[in-house]
Amino acid sequence: MKHTLSAVLIIIAACVSCGGSVSTRDRDTLYIHLSAEPGNLNPVTSTEAVAGTITAHLYETLLERNYDSLILEPKLAERWEMSPNGLVYRFYLKKGVTWSDGVELTADDVVYSFNKLKSPDVESASWKVYFMDVSAIRKIDKYTVEFHCTKPYFMRLEFLGGMPIVPQHIFDDGTDFNQHPAGRHPVGTGPYMFDSWETNKRIVLKVNPRYRGTPPDIKRVVYRVVPEENVALLMLKKGELDVMTVSNLQWVRQTDTEKFKKDFHKLKYYTPNYNYIGWNAAREWFRDKRVRRAMTQLVNRQAILDKLLFGLGKIVTGTFYIFSDNHDPSIEPWPYDREAGIKLLREAGWFDSDKDGILDKNGKKFSFTFSITSASKFSERLAIILKEDLSKAGIEMNINRYEWAVFVKKLTEKDFDAVTLAWSLGYSGDPYQLWHSSQIKEGSNYCGFANAEADRIIEQARVEFNDAKRARMFRRFNHILHEEQPYTFMFCNPSLVVVSKNFYNVKVHTMGLNITEWKVRKGQ
Repeated sequence: MKHTLSAVLIIIAACVSCGGSVSTRDRDTLYIHLSAEPGNLNPVTSTEAVAGTITAHLYETLLERNYDSLILEPKLAERWEMSPNGLVYRFYLKKGVTWSDGVELTADDVVYSFNKLKSPDVESASWKVYFMDVSAIRKIDKYTVEFHCTKPYFMRLEFLGGMPIVPQHIFDDGTDFNQHPAGRHPVGTGPYMFDSWETNKRIVLKVNPRYRGTPPDIKRVVYRVVPEENVALLMLKKGELDVMTVSNLQWVRQTDTEKFKKDFHKLKYYTPNYNYIGWNAAREWFRDKRVRRAMTQLVNRQAILDKLLFGLGKIVTGTFYIFSDNHDPSIEPWPYDREAGIKLLREAGWFDSDKDGILDKNGKKFSFTFSITSASKFSERLAIILKEDLSKAGIEMNINRYEWAVFVKKLTEKDFDAVTLAWSLGYSGDPYQLWHSSQIKEGSNYCGFANAEADRIIEQARVEFNDAKRARMFRRFNHILHEEQPYTFMFCNPSLVVVSKNFYNVKVHTMGLNITEWKVRKGQ
């Protein structure tokens, strides 16, 4: 779900999620903090958010969302048309758009990019799932392309408009597309062009002189790789970085001085994200929705938010962006209530029949394993709190820590009892990949949620083009999730960004920050 147009644009705003800055030594250069280096900068094959923050300034799409209204607007396309049945989409490209090497962008590039994205030989699985029902692309003329679809879909325009477009004349040289050198030396049409890449040190962009729009005031962007966040913050204070996303602790305790506020903007905003505790419905303990709701009522979310995240965040009740029409604000979070939780467990047949302090049912102890990633400090602290709180209700929780690759394997194979993770989603919010029962086997419905009414709503909403009607459907879907509690929905976490005041015109939009509009303070 990270490759919807909306999600890609979230990442554009999140160029600040990895940090961005103007050096105090070179006023026209922005130094951006990267906590990790991307594997490559091929927008078709890369699945890393960190790569998206960079490629968003190099490559462009047919359409883009307005930073404030979120309305889809022309980018590489000057206009588009959709057939009444929602099956045919025609895009008219802007003329005179050139790649950073001077070659003109044409319909051939769009056709080539689509065919590569759909090719079984190309590692673009995260894109393919959204293009399964796009059966063909047709070149009408040098500047016009037409997509043909087998089914209508309310987010079709967003996905077609947000499809990554790469230069055919660069990639189509017989080299393996997945390993193509352009993945480390990209050629795009955006406001910046690639300059250099020093492995594990920095990636440098410079202004694209062939860009058709207003050139950005910031002439160079340097992404500096600094894995340790405390080291990065020291570099920021010394002027060696200018923008970075800080941790909650850094936000509250290490950047809250008058001196820091004099030198830096402190910016907080929300994007479509939330973290959660997922209960595997295939496990005997969590098949019953009464048990899942009991687990939610045994988790003191407000206390966890205050203790671990310094109160920075909002408790969520469902899967949709908290500021979208799909979100239902009338749904109140299930309150922390140990007695109510224990009552629900008893209703579901769980009692301490042998008086050993652990609940049991049909001879099976309520003893499960909570799987976390070893690199996540938040998950570690959450697990410790959860273990203690659940023990007071007669539930034994063990903790298993895994390296990320092993963790993902267990997740996809459904080899877990309970997990904690987070989703970063798009603004439109199609819940199909996460919640439709067909996605249990190979999709992202890792916890095995299955509900016939929910499936019907998801299917009907996908072909409903009236936003108000679809929002009503999704609000009903929210109520189903609230009753079923496949997740204990935790928090929507804000982006906490600090930006050097060597820049002005630094605005917080609905979608976050946009460095291309920032201005450099001269003469300081």
